[in-house]
Amino acid sequence: MMLSAAVVLTSCKKSFVDLTPKGQFLSTNYYTDEAQAFSGVVATYDVLRKNSGGFENMITFMNAGSDDQYAGGGGETDGVGIQSFSNHTINADKMPGSYWNDHFQGIFRANTLLDNIGGTQMDAAKKERFIAEVKALRATYYFNLVRMFKNVPLLLHPIATTDIYNVTQSSSDSVYAQIEKDLTEAIAVLPATINTSAEGGRFSKGAATAMLGKVYLYEKKMPQAAAQFALVNGTPGGVSQFGYSLLPNFANLWVFSNKFNSESILEVTHTNASNADWGFWGSGADEGNTVDQMVGPRSYSRVSPSAPDIYSGGWSFNVFTNAFVTFMQGDPRYAATVFDAKTLADNGQITYIAGYQNTGYFVKKFLPNQSDRTSLAGTTELNFQQNSYIIRLADTYLMEAEALGATGTRAQALLDAVRARVGLPSVPVSLAAIKTERRKELAAEGHRFFDLVRWGDGVAALGSRGFVAGKSELLPIPASELRGTKLTQNPGYQ
Repeated sequence: MMLSAAVVLTSCKKSFVDLTPKGQFLSTNYYTDEAQAFSGVVATYDVLRKNSGGFENMITFMNAGSDDQYAGGGGETDGVGIQSFSNHTINADKMPGSYWNDHFQGIFRANTLLDNIGGTQMDAAKKERFIAEVKALRATYYFNLVRMFKNVPLLLHPIATTDIYNVTQSSSDSVYAQIEKDLTEAIAVLPATINTSAEGGRFSKGAATAMLGKVYLYEKKMPQAAAQFALVNGTPGGVSQFGYSLLPNFANLWVFSNKFNSESILEVTHTNASNADWGFWGSGADEGNTVDQMVGPRSYSRVSPSAPDIYSGGWSFNVFTNAFVTFMQGDPRYAATVFDAKTLADNGQITYIAGYQNTGYFVKKFLPNQSDRTSLAGTTELNFQQNSYIIRLADTYLMEAEALGATGTRAQALLDAVRARVGLPSVPVSLAAIKTERRKELAAEGHRFFDLVRWGDGVAALGSRGFVAGKSELLPIPASELRGTKLTQNPGYQ
């Protein structure tokens, strides 16, 4: 069972936060100085990589369970977990254990540092910042867990191997209360802004405030959510107190070198510098963006020199549905969102091998471009450098508009700003308009399934895919986590 987080932890790496680690995270009580404590902080950040690193990442998995995309891939058995979530036949045996235990490993690392940093000899202000960062990270990992599984243990200290089989689940209310507490305490300490060239990827006050607003939104604490988002967003279309502003060009959000731009609130850092090869695969040491590799067309080849020059070895996961492509037609964001391989192939400009559930429409936002291809020693497929957003400003604009009840002058201005950025005119603000805008603006970024569940739209959007009310809103707890324990399975999966 992974609640113990494997006791022996991996070495710290730079990849998922732009920091230079000064030591290794080797035991539970070694924080004798700042360098060792800092190494523990970096180890806790590493788990953010779950968003877009490794085959079992959050983005491609959550996309597959939405109405906008299929799992795709090489066949119906290519990743049993992602395939069964896509058609909503997932059960405890098919549920990949990493979505549970990777997040608990991050929580274990946070708890270990919080329990041991008190006596560390180091600058007091830096110590407080380290504590605030790992509290924000613990809150983020618990937020993912409670949204996916709801019924999870609330662990605030490392669990000994002998105790893990006696752990029980806590109420989701108590988990949310702890998430709120961690984020509130972190916000009070974290710097308002950070130097992204030296500290890119670290939590700032703005990032923690945005996360707290999102937590309140999922708890349906709308006034509190709106208040937090207002602090983050500032005047719609302007520059907020934290320095956030919408990028003028939507397509520039997806240029791999445009890291930590003005719209980015919290993002995961990837690198090609680990020189990862297939021997790293599945170990957590491959530090590239795996989403890029997963969503590209299989065996892509340019017939015409005018065809897009992308890497040729994608795995064809997360193909868009025909219904989504129709929905996006005519929107200015279409070309930066959808890669229309179907038309290019029909016109004789490219060839590619049709994968499972192929529609010919691929995710342009994460397309594996030649310009991002590593020039270092590592395997190309494992070393794409594109960062991924956990929260960006257009997302918080639309969440604030929703939290405001989708009505009023400010909600209208927030919706208008997102549309104006891509040259679209104002439309009357309403919940339906916000839902439409989120679907178009945030397509393929891993939010859609969670949005549908939050709105109570799961059956309407996914009933034809097998979504069942009262069951499919949550994922099954992996079977490996239940055996010999006191944990109980989620409703409908027993």
